[in-house]
Amino acid sequence: MDIEVKIRGLVLDPSTNMPIVILKDMASDMVMPIWVGIFEANAIAVEFEKLAAPRPMTHDLSQNLIHALNGQLERVVISELKDDTFYSVLWIKQGGEQVAVDARPSDALALALRADCPIYVSEQVFASAKLSTAAAAQTPEGPSAEQLKNWLEGLNDDDLGKYKM
Repeated sequence: MDIEVKIRGLVLDPSTNMPIVILKDMASDMVMPIWVGIFEANAIAVEFEKLAAPRPMTHDLSQNLIHALNGQLERVVISELKDDTFYSVLWIKQGGEQVAVDARPSDALALALRADCPIYVSEQVFASAKLSTAAAAQTPEGPSAEQLKNWLEGLNDDDLGKYKM
């Protein structure tokens, strides 16, 4: 079963200064972090702020291609977590058929924002991701997995700054 989530915000990891996309379960207060690269975070932030580039950015191009091929992005699903790497699937409807396309979660999230479509995380990934990603991001001098989990769950609108939704 998949859990519907929304992007709660975009923050910097206090120990690594890497961007983190915070996904929140729509049915509870549970959150799941996904560490992303600087460029991917920028693509998400640009859509948060509804900024328009003079020319299409990569995710805009992808969205334009989907539309030009008479498709519609219906949902994205973060489907797997293997070796601390997330995997996701774009579910595109084209000509009455469902097409599944493999994508990096950061790209899938950027496209989901542009298409205003639902985002899901598999139940198994959601259950294991908080500990796995927290442990992967932890440095020897950094916070413990439990401290990072508590920090993420305790974020409020002020903590999320201008990248809150």
